[in-house]
Amino acid sequence: MTIEIEAPEALDQAAAALYNFAGNEKIFVFNGEMGAGKTTFIKSFCRLLGVTGVVSSPTFSIVNVYNGSAGSVYHFDFYRLKRIEEAYDLGYEEYFYSGDVCLIEWPEKIAGLVPENHVQIDIELTGNTSRRFNFQKFNA
Repeated sequence: MTIEIEAPEALDQAAAALYNFAGNEKIFVFNGEMGAGKTTFIKSFCRLLGVTGVVSSPTFSIVNVYNGSAGSVYHFDFYRLKRIEEAYDLGYEEYFYSGDVCLIEWPEKIAGLVPENHVQIDIELTGNTSRRFNFQKFNA
């Protein structure tokens, strides 16, 4: 599924489309170059999930935990990982297989650890304020 938006004001519509597309899936991986708007889009998606607190990039902490209306939401940013063992040290399995929503930025840093069942979101810059979102489900 592909969604195109012209301005950040349309992010909530794109987040609603992702929510409807995902169905019961809980693992979301976000791909896009630096500055594509992954964290900004995640903020819109978290609002839809009932997160009322501040949503920010977990670049230095690797994971942020938010309270959503249906449970915990785990937001990962693996950009700064130097070794895949750091994900093991973090205890990624407890998060990924908890049944709670996991939002993963820079999944290529943990290749092979992302559960087979997930939704992939590719974000492409198409202009200064416009973006193209491609949603794809992966199921075992």
